[in-house]
Amino acid sequence: MARELVYTGFITVDGSIDSPGGTAEGHPNGGWVFETPFSPEAYSLKGEELGETSALLFGRRSYDAFSRFWPGSEDHAAYKALPKHVVSSSLAEADLVDGWGEQTILRSLDDVAALKETDGGAIFIHGSGDLARQLGAAGLIDRYNLLMFPFLLTGGRSIFGDAAQSRTDLRLRDSAAYDNGVVKLVYDVVR
Repeated sequence: MARELVYTGFITVDGSIDSPGGTAEGHPNGGWVFETPFSPEAYSLKGEELGETSALLFGRRSYDAFSRFWPGSEDHAAYKALPKHVVSSSLAEADLVDGWGEQTILRSLDDVAALKETDGGAIFIHGSGDLARQLGAAGLIDRYNLLMFPFLLTGGRSIFGDAAQSRTDLRLRDSAAYDNGVVKLVYDVVR
């Protein structure tokens, strides 16, 4: 049985993943995650995911961003021992961060498909919007774990394909609404 590939991320009501942490990420209205009142319950999904995660998958830009912060972060210490896979056509072995556990470079979506056929548990994609869009269009994502924030971010980037992409049916696995306006949406991709 193939390993489950899960995209986990923060989105706005209109499906944007653009610049959740601040304007430095590119969108002039970025920073919407930190502009939302904090509610621990709204982030409980992130802790639940960690118990399922057997490996992490990143695109190159997200790997560069996360690898600058997560290896030394106490909040992300549990991720340190997990195998990490980076999908990149240009990343070299010398570019991998020391002291962040097992790391493998994958060169193509075919390599991701082959990884899914190996033994092990769920593989979680963090950040990596462009990669998630490509993996979704290729039918490789099995589940979406989303925290939807109460914003519309016109012109933001999305993890979902363009209008020309064929329809993808989803089955709701879990949902919850929180007092800060965040909504948890967990969807399985129907095959």
